[in-house]
Amino acid sequence: MSVANSAVRRPTRSTVSAGAAAASVPPSVTSAPSVSPVVSPVVSPAAAARRARLEAATHPVMPGPSTSAVAIGAAGSSDVACVTLANAYLRLDVAPQLGGGITRFDWRSEGAFEPVFRRCERVSARMDPNELACYPLLPYSNRIGAGRFHFGGRDIEVPRNRASEPLPIHGDGWLAPWSIESADRENVRLVLDRSDGEPYSYRAALTYALDGATLAMTLEVENTGREALPFGLGVHPFLARDASTELSAPASGLWLSGQDWLPVRHVPAPPAWQFGVAYPLPEQLVNHAFSGWSGRAAVVWERRRLSLSICANTDYYVLYTPPGADFFCFEPVDHPINAMNLRGGGDAHGMTVLAHGERLLRRFSFTVERMDMRASASPHRAGARGRTGARGGKGARART
Repeated sequence: MSVANSAVRRPTRSTVSAGAAAASVPPSVTSAPSVSPVVSPVVSPAAAARRARLEAATHPVMPGPSTSAVAIGAAGSSDVACVTLANAYLRLDVAPQLGGGITRFDWRSEGAFEPVFRRCERVSARMDPNELACYPLLPYSNRIGAGRFHFGGRDIEVPRNRASEPLPIHGDGWLAPWSIESADRENVRLVLDRSDGEPYSYRAALTYALDGATLAMTLEVENTGREALPFGLGVHPFLARDASTELSAPASGLWLSGQDWLPVRHVPAPPAWQFGVAYPLPEQLVNHAFSGWSGRAAVVWERRRLSLSICANTDYYVLYTPPGADFFCFEPVDHPINAMNLRGGGDAHGMTVLAHGERLLRRFSFTVERMDMRASASPHRAGARGRTGARGGKGARART
C-alpha cells in the first residue's frame, strides 16, 4: 500500500532530543547533500518560531535516524507508528496499532496548539488504552451484565476482555491493532478484520477526516458471522477539562446505575443534568447513559474562548465526569449500557440486529471554533445531523 509522504510516522529507537534533532536536520528531510551557503534575510526569533510551528503542523515529518523526536513530538523513543493529519486549523495524531485510537487532537491558534481532546503524553504499545485521547466502540458500547445475554433463542456468552474489569466492556475493536487502508494529509481510513471473533464475527472500517475546523469520523461494521446479532457503535473521546468547562447536551432521560455501573432504572433527567443550555460540569462523579438525545451537543471552555460542536447520528450518550480530573468523557453511542439485557433486548434500546453481510454505519463530527463563549454553546449551531449510510456489496444491507 502506498501512503502519501509525511502521512505516516514510523517508530524509531533514536534518543536524539527534540532540540538537537531540529537543529541538525531540516524540517522536511531526513538527510541532505552539502550545498553552498545562502544568505537569508534576518528573521526575528518569534517569527521564526511561529513559522516553524506552522511548518510542523501542516507538513509532518517522515522520521529518519535522527528526526524521530521531531516526528513524535517529544524526546525519547516509541514502538508505535502514528499517522498525523493536519491543516490550517487542526492537528490529529492516530495510532492504528492502539485500537485505531487518537493520541492527539489539537486546535491551532496563532501558531500554538491547544488540546481539544486530552493529549496522550506517552505513546507506547504497552500503554493503557484509557490513556488515549479517543477510541472507537464496537461491536457494542460499555458493559454487558454477567458477560452474557439471550438472543434468538440462544444464550450468548461474551468473554471478559480486560483483567481489571469484571465484565466485558466496549467490545474488542479498541483493543485490536487496525491496518491502514489509505492515507493522505487530511484523511486516513483504517480497517479491522475480526472474522474469527466469538461471539461477534465482523469486519470494520474507521475513517478520520479533517475538513477545515471539523474532525469527521465514520465507523462502519459488517457482520461476517453466520448468525444474526445485535450490534452497536460509538466513540469514546476524553475531552480536556478545566474549571470553566461547560456542556450543552439536551437529553430527556437517563439510566441510574448500581455499584457495578449497570443500569437499574430509567428516569427523567434531573434539572441539574438536563444540559439544555451550557452548564458547568457536575463536580461529583457521573457515569450514566443519557437517552432522548438530539445528536447535537456543545462544549465550551470559557477561559480559552473556545467551543466544540459535536454531532452524531445516535440517540444516546454516556457522560463520565471523574472528580478532580483534567478530562471528562462525552461518548456518543447508539445504545445504553447493557442494552442487550434490558427489557425488550438490545434492538429495543438502539442496537441494530445485523444478519450475515449486513452493515451498520455511524457518523460523528467535532467542530472547533473560537467564539463568544456562552453564545457558542448552543447545540443548534452544529451542522445538520446526518443519517445517511453507504450500501455494501452484493448481498449487504447498510443500516444507519
